[in-house]
Amino acid sequence: MSTNWRITSFSGVLLAAYFIPTWAIVAYRIVTSPVRGLFERPNISVALYATDHLQLPTMTAVRFGWLLALGRLTVVAFFALFLFSTVRGALRKQDGGDEPLAIALVIGSIISFASVLMASQVGEIEALRLHASELLVMLGTGVVMTFDRPVPKAVAVPSELALQEAKLSYNR
Repeated sequence: MSTNWRITSFSGVLLAAYFIPTWAIVAYRIVTSPVRGLFERPNISVALYATDHLQLPTMTAVRFGWLLALGRLTVVAFFALFLFSTVRGALRKQDGGDEPLAIALVIGSIISFASVLMASQVGEIEALRLHASELLVMLGTGVVMTFDRPVPKAVAVPSELALQEAKLSYNR
């Protein structure tokens, strides 16, 4: 296995370990029972904002919940893809792809930021804390990802003897 894990890879694996099961379960509850799943704690701010402030009818709120579930499942899929590419890269002693992690962080941060705004508008303090903490860990990993660059590969420098042999063979 590769021993050159960067802090971005480690942080991304930890995020994937949290977001994959948590957001998949939340999305599953919305898909199986849209109204009940939408009014559970992780989604209560979105549900109250959609029904009270936007005054959406029930069926439109259900569609809004399904859209939220689709967004969460998209983030879960990109985290799973990152986890797969990281494990595959570690086994093959290659760099894991950070692109799926970046996409998951962007989409997840947008969802969490919108949820923070909605929770602050409806006055749900517990939902605000949940979404703010999720947003902060995703933004923190994004900042680390920005400054943590991969270690450049060592370039083989030809020795003087090899250069002289190359010159001799070229001159012949």
